[in-house]
Amino acid sequence: MLGKVIASLSLAAMVAAFQPSIAAAAKVVATVNLSSQTMTVTHGGVVKYRWPVSTARKGKVTPTGSWSAKWLSRNHRSSRYNNAPMPYSIFYSGNYAVHGTNQVSRLGRPASSGCIRLHPSNAAVLFSIAQREGLRNMKIVVRH
Repeated sequence: MLGKVIASLSLAAMVAAFQPSIAAAAKVVATVNLSSQTMTVTHGGVVKYRWPVSTARKGKVTPTGSWSAKWLSRNHRSSRYNNAPMPYSIFYSGNYAVHGTNQVSRLGRPASSGCIRLHPSNAAVLFSIAQREGLRNMKIVVRH
């Protein structure tokens, strides 16, 4: 009996060790830290960029978790918020996206309706990387 338990635990440990996480399997990972309002972009496991972001203000939510990028829209406009510009949008979960903002003075603190906002030039860089590497190779990770 004890031998079977040990064998089962050993097998489970081996499976866990060789099963990559969503973020580890991606070539490009954009990790957002809600506490520091920053995004760190790694490419091939190497940190390439660190940028200030703006996430959900009080009363709004930027969900935490890990997602593959779903679709891109270079000149997107919000259908929910008065046609607000959302340049270089990378959608990752429903209506949530990483995108550029014209409210650059608000970067570095919570100010959005839930999306992750970047300086437009940084959003353009991330958008270009997502296009080049492919959506299935791009992960968005949001943590507290």
